[in-house]
Amino acid sequence: MALKIEAEISGLRLDAFLADKIENLSRNAAQKLIENRLVLCDGSPVKKSDKTSEGKIYEVTIPQAQETEIVPQDIPLDIVYEDDDVIVVNKSRGMVVHPAPGHSDGTLVNALMFHCGDSLSGINGAIRPGIVHRIDMDTSGLIIAAKNDFAHQALASQLKDHTLSRIYEAVVYGAVKEPGTVNAPIGRHPTDRKRQAVGVKNSREAITHYEPVALYNGYTHIRCRLETGRTHQIRVHMAHIGHPIVGDLVYGRKKPDKGLSGQCLHAKCLSFIHPTTGEKITLECDLPDYFKAVLSRLGPRIG
Repeated sequence: MALKIEAEISGLRLDAFLADKIENLSRNAAQKLIENRLVLCDGSPVKKSDKTSEGKIYEVTIPQAQETEIVPQDIPLDIVYEDDDVIVVNKSRGMVVHPAPGHSDGTLVNALMFHCGDSLSGINGAIRPGIVHRIDMDTSGLIIAAKNDFAHQALASQLKDHTLSRIYEAVVYGAVKEPGTVNAPIGRHPTDRKRQAVGVKNSREAITHYEPVALYNGYTHIRCRLETGRTHQIRVHMAHIGHPIVGDLVYGRKKPDKGLSGQCLHAKCLSFIHPTTGEKITLECDLPDYFKAVLSRLGPRIG
């Protein structure tokens, strides 16, 4: 890939620049690319300590990733629905969906592989077998996985045309008194690769519908329906309109609140058309204990 240096990013260390600009690339990994002579400028290898300069173009070669064998693990699952085509799990808060740097095991995929054996779709490769969509580590609630490629393709199509419906509940700061819609495109933050932002370069359409469930003094329990499914969408959109999610240290307040150090966000309802039968299936799960504990700490309802 070719990366051109614009004026506003001139003068950065090259390894830091690469880590910011290339998705899922750590600074250490960027340094290894440079050490392996996979980053060139004007056809010549560069040094990790080199500084970016306006107008320069860097050619970066990313070696093809070698997928690690995933080990099935006997991790308890809260299974809400299961048949020969799909499995729906109520994921606990703190569980990572699939292996990633820093989370090589203990993930939902490890648990699904133990439970389902070889009965998971292979469309997303060995790292993400069966995974049709993801939810954040600190978001709890319903997630669906496919047991075969036919089901995976059907569910992916429903995600695309919005017939797979996902409803979340959250606690946010401030008073949300009326229902509303946030229609604001989301893309990767230009300087922080771990964050998303509204209206940045290469943003994609993002639409979130929300409504109040209950008002408290300084907080609101809300319900959100995703029309699209961008990374961190609800978290970004609610922060964008001035109502960040309680506990969200990335897009909200920088100190834990109400006993949380991660967002109070729960995927409560999931609706989809069954890939084989054509039947509409709607599933719902209760609010988890951590969410109820937050509500109990908010004091009396005022609306």
